[in-house]
Amino acid sequence: MKPQDAPLVTGFALVCVVLFVLLQITGFQGEAIMRAGFIPARFGTEVIAPPGTMLPVFLTPLSSAFLHGGWLHLIFNMVMLLFIGRQLEAPLGGKAMAVLLLAGAYAGALAQFLADPGSAIPMIGASGAISALLAVFALIFSRTQTSAIGPIPAHWVRALWLAAAWIGLQLALGFAGGGGFGAVAIWAHVGGFLAGLLLARPLLRWRFGGR
Repeated sequence: MKPQDAPLVTGFALVCVVLFVLLQITGFQGEAIMRAGFIPARFGTEVIAPPGTMLPVFLTPLSSAFLHGGWLHLIFNMVMLLFIGRQLEAPLGGKAMAVLLLAGAYAGALAQFLADPGSAIPMIGASGAISALLAVFALIFSRTQTSAIGPIPAHWVRALWLAAAWIGLQLALGFAGGGGFGAVAIWAHVGGFLAGLLLARPLLRWRFGGR
């Protein structure tokens, strides 16, 4: 599979764009965000919403990944998704990519919930899933050489450095935005990235038969 042959990533991006345009045209974007966005406060109080109101809460980490708040949000995420995802789908394959995207979306939602479980602000966007892709991309294509530290293998040292750098960057972005961390779901970025770091080697082993 060549980098340009990435049907899963391309399909994901296409669904995001088409859905965004349709919601913009019909005027249902705000309603869709409330009904299908991930709202941390719904956990523990509303596992399954009444029919016709909201998606079940356990589906919203996935559904929220297809929703975006504006053109800039959509374009930035889709550029990142296509640039990184098309490079990864070749070595990982479609099945492993689907697992990675799903894990990133759910890990991002979990991290956002743990950071602010009472928040009623909907979290939307594919940032958690994309952060998982970014973590695997960094591990696979990084040219930085790392050495083992005591009993910690070199590949874990590299993963820990990447995690520390990514978390530091997200915290800096949050503080730069006023310290409230409300406008950007930085913890979703952190959760998705950590999921990617943890899944990179297992997915590569799965793809190449345990080698």
